[in-house]
Amino acid sequence: MPYIEGGRPGTSCLFCEELSRPDGPDNLILHRGERAFVILNRFPYNNGHMMVVPNLHRASLEDLEGPDQAELMALSGQAITVLRRVYGADSFNLGINIGQSAGAGILDHVHFHVLPRWAGDTSFMATTADTRVIPESLDTTYQRLRPVWEEFASGARA
Repeated sequence: MPYIEGGRPGTSCLFCEELSRPDGPDNLILHRGERAFVILNRFPYNNGHMMVVPNLHRASLEDLEGPDQAELMALSGQAITVLRRVYGADSFNLGINIGQSAGAGILDHVHFHVLPRWAGDTSFMATTADTRVIPESLDTTYQRLRPVWEEFASGARA
């Protein structure tokens, strides 16, 4: 939480910084659309936890124009398709936290969380001793998901 709440030294916005870097396992961007992008959560609640983020730095959904909102929704739908294919997820949590009182970790750049779920998995936010066990490394998750997003970019249906 200190990382999320305090940001990183020298950065104004985590999402804007990652968007300015080349795609790969270092920035965890899986896909870039015209108005939004998909990135893995560096501190996931579970394997495959993605975020769909507008390219524009805006604090709230209502601060975005219709085409930006539409692409957020379209990419969220594609994220579900990708997660079903790669991880066999049967359910999903999609969430957007706007403002500190709502639990937003990054206050000034609105984003959707897309979390795959499976029958019998643990609760959405289960932790023990402030630690959450994720059985797959972020690099492995990235390597599994990126090729499927590339299929979308090439016009193929995942």
